[in-house]
Amino acid sequence: MADIIGEINKKKDELKEKILNVQSKKDVDDLKSEYLKIFLGNMYKNLKNIDGNEKKEFGKAINDFKNYANEKINSLKDKFETEKGTNKYDVSVFKRNIKIGHYHPLVKLYKKIEKIFVGMGFSVVQGPEIELDEYNFEKLNMPSYHPARDMQDTFYITPPNILLRSHTSSVQIRTMELQKPPIQIISPGTVYRVDDIDPQHTPMFYQVEGLMVGEKISFSNLKAILITLLKEIFGESIEVRFRPTYYPYTEPSAAIDMSCVECGGKGCRTCGNSGWIVVLGSGMVHPNVLEGVGYDSEKYTGFAFGLGLNRLALLYYGLGEIRKIYENNVSLWKQL
Repeated sequence: MADIIGEINKKKDELKEKILNVQSKKDVDDLKSEYLKIFLGNMYKNLKNIDGNEKKEFGKAINDFKNYANEKINSLKDKFETEKGTNKYDVSVFKRNIKIGHYHPLVKLYKKIEKIFVGMGFSVVQGPEIELDEYNFEKLNMPSYHPARDMQDTFYITPPNILLRSHTSSVQIRTMELQKPPIQIISPGTVYRVDDIDPQHTPMFYQVEGLMVGEKISFSNLKAILITLLKEIFGESIEVRFRPTYYPYTEPSAAIDMSCVECGGKGCRTCGNSGWIVVLGSGMVHPNVLEGVGYDSEKYTGFAFGLGLNRLALLYYGLGEIRKIYENNVSLWKQL
């Protein structure tokens, strides 16, 4: 009996030594096989041939060894499984010809626009792309019967209440509900409309919309902000004009044209020989919109505007069609 207990203790010391030299998960599996399967299997076979109190003492020694071996071997197993999912890097290796990534041209243009607006005191606000009809239409002065809804073919997720936003004006409504004037924000993001893909249209595109609300905000403030924006992007030589138009959430409303950057206003294919290109929509926030978010329209006024970043990118980079923006053409992005 003493010889068997001595053998178990000897195996325990042997296991301690081998644990110190484990280098891989295979080493762990080998220990598990040698000590938990083969050795313990033989010990349990010997247990059948022992009687009385000696059997109880022998059984306790086997179980103590089993518990010890299980604890040590399983801790090693966990260690190597964790390291298997961890990337190891040799920071001393010097890598030549490292490929450097490039901003997508839309991101580069947006960053330029954001910098201009932040420099004029605007904050950047984001909002959900899956939106409620209440924020996308109703609170923008477009109730369910309003004909202006036909101007935008909308992707509905759960008609008639849940949809993919068709403009980021919904962010302006959410902001006004949470914040009292003065407000001075831009709301960039992805918007969705049911459009066929062609040189000038895609069903998903990017907008940057803006809002300023406070006391004594006038159309002159709107003109100053947007003329500054366009001249900062395209240069001081461009001409800007404001034309009366209709938007349900602004009154008065204005479409903003810029002299064609391709022909300098002389007339070409890009501008349809008119010399002008439409780049923005804008106007003074409609009193119904202000009242709908709890603002006193007698005390506060404001203006809003929106630009399609994709369309502006075509002019800024001199691209022929909007589909090029979505091509995986790294060499083109390097040039831009």
